[in-house]
Amino acid sequence: MNQVRNMEKLLDIKNLSVSFKTDEGIVRAVDSVSLEVNKGEVLGLVGESGCGKSVTSMSILRLIASPPGSIDSGEILFDNKDLLSIPIENLRKIRGNSISMIFQEPMNALSPLHCVGNQLVETLKFHRDINHKQAWQIGEEWLYKTGIPDPSKNMYAYPFQLSGGMCQRVMIAMALMLDPKLIIADEPTTALDVTIQAQIFDLMREMKKKDTSLLLITHNMGIIREMCDRVAVMYASEIVEVGTVKRIFEKPLHPYTQALINSIPLLNTEGKYRKLESIPGQVPSPLNYPKGCRFQDRCKYTFDKCRKEHPKLEKVNNRQSRCFLVEQQGEIPHRNGAGQKK
Repeated sequence: MNQVRNMEKLLDIKNLSVSFKTDEGIVRAVDSVSLEVNKGEVLGLVGESGCGKSVTSMSILRLIASPPGSIDSGEILFDNKDLLSIPIENLRKIRGNSISMIFQEPMNALSPLHCVGNQLVETLKFHRDINHKQAWQIGEEWLYKTGIPDPSKNMYAYPFQLSGGMCQRVMIAMALMLDPKLIIADEPTTALDVTIQAQIFDLMREMKKKDTSLLLITHNMGIIREMCDRVAVMYASEIVEVGTVKRIFEKPLHPYTQALINSIPLLNTEGKYRKLESIPGQVPSPLNYPKGCRFQDRCKYTFDKCRKEHPKLEKVNNRQSRCFLVEQQGEIPHRNGAGQKK
């Protein structure tokens, strides 16, 4: 029963393209990206910094500043409503209520002019028919749930009086307390220690039991493996692979995915950490992507076709991959799991 329900689409992004005007030219931050998030599912969006993950997530709630940003094309369907075409007044009712977002930079996302408690209360009262006292109590309870010490005192604190990690927990409390249908989490635990990280992930698992969906954005493949059902790998503004976490970790179909997996710290059979494999070079500039495959200069499997033609995202055994090597051979030379030779 759960399997059938979880296959029902909640969020459906179709051919989304986003660009920014700069003094140097047009930056293509997101290039024809298509993603689906099913009800009750955790979808991981993974890739290096500068690949377009955060811009993709900000576009869902139309938070791209214009100018200089522009959503050039695409559809973003949430509960069968196109978020790119509905009036902004209707979108405000969805923001924070049906779709919550945990921003990557909490110090920039929280107002420096209002105490934490008032910001939580404002969010609750905007979307719920409750009085100030009830909202204050709920906010205090959520500060406790997210691991903030002495929540009754810290409700009166201003963001500049809290550490970065505590501000991040305030953001997480604000995102979870309204029981949204979808949570967009952009590097939600970057500023937190491992104990609090585990606590936050436990909270997110509890939300999943309520059929809440989660779009988890990170560059940490370890978190992807622990938290997600499916994963979409993003590189140079486009999706290069999509599949279940289990199958992608067992047998990645794109060299970039393989490189990310091989960069995970892993104990060998002798109980020592194996030498990490780094990815040579860096993500190409979105001002001037290469003609062919955008991973060509960093890929150890590159051949002539990779430099001449741009690969499409093709279906391969219920998965998707953007690689000519897979098209020709059905797979790439791979390791079993994270770094263990088959």
